[in-house]
Amino acid sequence: MQNKYAMKTRNVNEVVAMSTHSRLTAWPSMMLLGLVLLTLLSYSNAVFAHASLVKAEPARRAMLSTSPKQVRLWFNEEIEPAYASLSVLDAEANSMSAEKPSVHPEDPKSIFVELPELAPGQYTVKFRVLSVDGHVVDSDYKFTVKNKR
Repeated sequence: MQNKYAMKTRNVNEVVAMSTHSRLTAWPSMMLLGLVLLTLLSYSNAVFAHASLVKAEPARRAMLSTSPKQVRLWFNEEIEPAYASLSVLDAEANSMSAEKPSVHPEDPKSIFVELPELAPGQYTVKFRVLSVDGHVVDSDYKFTVKNKR
């Protein structure tokens, strides 16, 4: 009987030693896997994000004392210039911008359109851009040119 007991104890000790060894050798692999997953998750927002408006001049709901010379929009990523549209409409939905928008030469994330002198009133900026990730952003906002006093 003593032999059987010694044999069982030896097998249990070997199993414990093997599982400890397995855990110690698997630890670097598990850490590497965790690091890879963490990296993928942290970059997933950037990969799946779409272009969004970061800044606009004139700004949304701006009250201007003088007519702006241009409307310029900044996005968080580059856009496809061939598919960009930007227009400024008066209160009667007449277009105030005759030309197609241009990508700003110093910033590929920015488009602009030149404007004529605008009369006092409320204007709507409408834009539609295609981001380099292939998603369309279509929105608008308003600004006002106040009467001169």
